[in-house]
Amino acid sequence: MRSAPTTDVYAQIAALVARYARDETPESVIGGLFLTRRCAPSQPLHADQRPSFWLVAQGRKRLTVGGETLDYGVGDCLLVALDLPVTSRVVEASEAHPHLCVGMEINTPRLVDLIGRLPDGATSPKGGVSGAAVTAASPDLLDATLRMLRLLERPNDIAAIAPLIEEEILYRLLTGPHGARLINIAMVEGPGQKITRAVAWLRGHFAQPLRIGALAELVGMSESSLHHHFKAVTNMTPMQYQKQLRLHEARRLMMSEGVDIGAAGYAVGYQSPSQFSREYRRLYGAPPSRDLESLLPSAAA
Repeated sequence: MRSAPTTDVYAQIAALVARYARDETPESVIGGLFLTRRCAPSQPLHADQRPSFWLVAQGRKRLTVGGETLDYGVGDCLLVALDLPVTSRVVEASEAHPHLCVGMEINTPRLVDLIGRLPDGATSPKGGVSGAAVTAASPDLLDATLRMLRLLERPNDIAAIAPLIEEEILYRLLTGPHGARLINIAMVEGPGQKITRAVAWLRGHFAQPLRIGALAELVGMSESSLHHHFKAVTNMTPMQYQKQLRLHEARRLMMSEGVDIGAAGYAVGYQSPSQFSREYRRLYGAPPSRDLESLLPSAAA
């Protein structure tokens, strides 16, 4: 049987996302599968992005990682290979043509297990080392994604079939343009895996003072090698990465838990209120008090 044309596959993906996306949460009934729908362009959203891949079925979106901006729309596949603080924004959406997107969390242990079962030369030898990138979506990846979405129509099949399709999606990513990127992160003793360990430490200890020498020793790298590979993978220095984690958490504390500005800054590791305010403004475009004034009414609506 001939496969459906790519345009038809996207139309089917868009129809399923539109039918099953829920406004209150991007999570679907399939664990690790996310559906998003927006009927208008959005304001920048600052968040911590987990390892995942995303396909846009309609509209366009923009992701900023460090100083790099990635635009992706229909026909593109966004891969985020490790935990990264990002800024995302829907840039093309309307009531008539909403932004529709499907994503899947990358389960790293399953990815490592799959890599170990692949024959030599099965994965793509080309590709960059950065932790986030956009490439063209292959027909095989689109087909597997569509079959995963169709399970939403057959919930009794999810438990048995979803893990099999998830593994196929990981295989399509590994054997496509993103292959080298994923292997770099997953290799046990490679620099990408050492950066993954550095990222994990920073996420768990972001409120503590950062000593580059101690972090380099922890992950088994020299300080210069840590700086070089960390910047190549995350598009940030370790200090910049820590700073974004701190500011994202401080904003969450103020927005979601009602923590006052001074206490939020102190909770994430800032000893100087003026430094906290200055760095907050640099990332979010306004000092904490003004930023909260602009966000809280919309959050309560």
